[in-house]
Amino acid sequence: MNLNSQTSSSIRKPKIFNNPERFIEGWYWVIPSQNLRVGEVKPVTILGRELVIYRGKDKRVVTLDAYCPHMGAHLAEGKVEGSALRCFFHHWKFDAEGMCIDIPCLDIPPSLKLQTWPTAEKYGMIWVWTGEIPQQPLPFVPELEQKECDVAIHSHFLLNCHPNVVMINAIDAQHLNTVHKLPLEIIFERHELNENAIIFSNTTPIKDNFFFIKLIRLFYKNVITYSICYWYGSIGIVTIGPDFFHIHMMVAVRLHEGGKTEGQVLLMTKKRKGIFGWLCNRVVLWLTKITAKYFLMGDIKILQTIQFDLKTPIKADHSIMQFINHVEKQQSLMWGTWKEIRSRDVESKPRRERWQDTMSND
Repeated sequence: MNLNSQTSSSIRKPKIFNNPERFIEGWYWVIPSQNLRVGEVKPVTILGRELVIYRGKDKRVVTLDAYCPHMGAHLAEGKVEGSALRCFFHHWKFDAEGMCIDIPCLDIPPSLKLQTWPTAEKYGMIWVWTGEIPQQPLPFVPELEQKECDVAIHSHFLLNCHPNVVMINAIDAQHLNTVHKLPLEIIFERHELNENAIIFSNTTPIKDNFFFIKLIRLFYKNVITYSICYWYGSIGIVTIGPDFFHIHMMVAVRLHEGGKTEGQVLLMTKKRKGIFGWLCNRVVLWLTKITAKYFLMGDIKILQTIQFDLKTPIKADHSIMQFINHVEKQQSLMWGTWKEIRSRDVESKPRRERWQDTMSND
């Protein structure tokens, strides 16, 4: 397939990918769980929307729209009472479902409800779903779906490019050779886990002229795993290693003001029992940290200055084109309002055509 010959006639501008005004409905990280204590309330701004989160005495985390429906006081100035939140200004009280349950000057409060958002905790982070009802589970590593995990929060970062651009870095096969000098010719197979998740897995062996590979080939002869599982176009879970020893890194990003990226890197491994299992996991997470640092250091300076515009795709960019196609098929929301896109130029969800299918060859 000669991608270059089709460039001028086939490339159409994506409506969601790399768009600073749109993002995919899904789960997004808020803050680390340890940063919200029982009885504490905090203001947060996620994807342009102002929210408050609090942890009730029942330890449950609740996410609400930020402003009181009475006169617009910011609810982060209020206080947690039991599993509810009371506004500082006139002491209106809202329960975990957003219902107003008490107004001091009224015997019976009016029937009004503050917007709440589905909230969960996993991997040491608080997550919020940006729609009414979650359509998918929290992101997971496919091979660890039914297992408990040990997690280390590695780093927080802000980059000057769109989250979708950050995500494709892991499947940019060319840069793994040019930037990271990896001794492999990567060829990805694509598998859609569900409507919002897609997996890219390498199928080619690694060359023997790399010292580390020579070392492990004394004990292991098969293809080394390198796979990436994407969720909502904004969470990438990288799995690397031989079958007997996989390390996992999650890069969770969200759209920041001005089309930038705010992200969090998590390191994870399956939980092992006993003191020796705990010690083993400390070593595994340390090795994962070294691997994460190796890959991130070379890429950050590129992602801080890139002006992404894929005008001349080549065969090596095939997986990137497939990722863009995957993103374009998902439900998008507007920055700030979190409203669904409903306009003449966007097709209804069931009939939405694949973006640039002649080039992605899906």
